[in-house]
Amino acid sequence: MLLGLGLATLAAWAVLILGRGGFWRADVDDRDAGSLPEPASWPEVAVLIPARDEAATIAQVVAALRAQDYPGAFSVTVVDDRSSDGTGALAEGAGARVVQGGARPPGWSGKLNALRQGLEALSPGRHEWLLFTDADILHAPDSLRRLIQRATAEDRQMVSLMAMLRCESPAERWLVPAFVFFFQMLYPFAWSNDPRARTAAAAGGCLLLNRARFEAAGGLAPVAGRIIDDCAIAALMKRHGARLWTGLTTRVRSLRAYGGVGEIRAMVARTAYAQLGYNPLLLLGMLAGMGLVFLAPPLLALLAPWPAAALGALAWGAMVLAYAPMLRRYGLGAWRGLALPLVAGAYLLFTLDSALAEWRGHGGMWKGEALRR
Repeated sequence: MLLGLGLATLAAWAVLILGRGGFWRADVDDRDAGSLPEPASWPEVAVLIPARDEAATIAQVVAALRAQDYPGAFSVTVVDDRSSDGTGALAEGAGARVVQGGARPPGWSGKLNALRQGLEALSPGRHEWLLFTDADILHAPDSLRRLIQRATAEDRQMVSLMAMLRCESPAERWLVPAFVFFFQMLYPFAWSNDPRARTAAAAGGCLLLNRARFEAAGGLAPVAGRIIDDCAIAALMKRHGARLWTGLTTRVRSLRAYGGVGEIRAMVARTAYAQLGYNPLLLLGMLAGMGLVFLAPPLLALLAPWPAAALGALAWGAMVLAYAPMLRRYGLGAWRGLALPLVAGAYLLFTLDSALAEWRGHGGMWKGEALRR
């Protein structure tokens, strides 16, 4: 039995490394954006930022967007979603147009409801492109220019960048790179960027959309209640024939700080069970799969007799090698990959926590509100 388990876990890592779009290489990024052809004319862009109680970062975020070197016309609108900390005033002081958000209607998630109100405040037909970005996302001065360059040069109707997450506290250094690693494992960017593949990925912190194609696909209404709104929008666009591009970047950075494990747990637990479609059978399947892929290798290597131990050690080594490129992106040593089984175990617990919260009626908790399905 142990020998069979060793063969299964080694085979699982062979499939992940050789047959899942090369996700582990972490090399689908926007470093080439500056070399892409510029459009003959720069389209007008509307930047929309949903914000609720984001006083700590909103002024810096708005100022960075206002300072974009974009050659065309663009506007920055912040939807103040019932903030109690002066977010709206700070955004206005930094130069943004501020829309005061109202109560969340049934069936809408908080972020998408805020974006809906921002879209309704835009002039019809004026902006060719929409940039949805978050109140904790800091854009480099050339961010908008490079997004549009890729969209126009490669005929993409959606371009999204996975922001470089903050990785400074001990909890962030251990858990944040794994978050991006697991996301790419679920949604290999190379597959998402291939029009022939069904996979559709996006990162909601930086999501550029062709307005006409987005509205033709139905806009926000078809995904109104989705917690994982970015990937839901990407799937919607791809179903309607849009060409997508999603990649890693250092040009866009998250200012969100996670000082401890509890804060990262809350971030993951908000969406983990939704990722599984709120399906208990998929939850059990995920637990079994993660156990086989991440937990079995070190247990076999350390506790099983030969040759099962050797197979476990080989699978563990493959895990470390696969994780190394992501650790390098975050300036961390590859030796941390040895602890990936423990990190994966923590994410398993976060996912169980997410399911328990949903069963108790507190699923999708964000900013003090739970999404009622």
